[in-house]
Amino acid sequence: MDGAQTPRKPKRPRTSAPTFTPYRVPRYRLTLVCESSDSVMSGPIQASLAAVAILRPCFAGLDREQFLVAGLDAKHGIIGINIVSIGSLTLSIVHPREVFKPLILMNAAAFICAHNHPSNDPTPSQEDRLLTQRLRQGADLLGITLLDHLVLGDPSYFSFADHGWPGS
Repeated sequence: MDGAQTPRKPKRPRTSAPTFTPYRVPRYRLTLVCESSDSVMSGPIQASLAAVAILRPCFAGLDREQFLVAGLDAKHGIIGINIVSIGSLTLSIVHPREVFKPLILMNAAAFICAHNHPSNDPTPSQEDRLLTQRLRQGADLLGITLLDHLVLGDPSYFSFADHGWPGS
């Protein structure tokens, strides 16, 4: 050779295996906590009027919309009530996720949902109808029966079940 050197390949830095920082995965325990209790009639809820009699006191004196669910056992006896949303004078934002979470924790077989209209006109809005449809779809998927959606005014009420559900 005439003194010329063959070009060398540049050295690549040695890489070691990537190191991983351990990640601690949180473990959760889900519980349902009873905050208070009310005296109500015992036995199965078989009609909208009986449900209204039990749920109306939950809305006494409210100046804004409130949406709640009442979880029922397999014989339609009431297990418990959960306030899902407290809204404004004309609106309460309700998402099915928040409706079904307490029902699953209660081991509810069925449920009734209810909300008030502070105007005391229980005529359901288009949003009320759409929400009822979504809740029925979610209930069917989860295997928890939606027995009724009540809209409470004072002194009257509207029952979706009594009126043929949202499509009516």
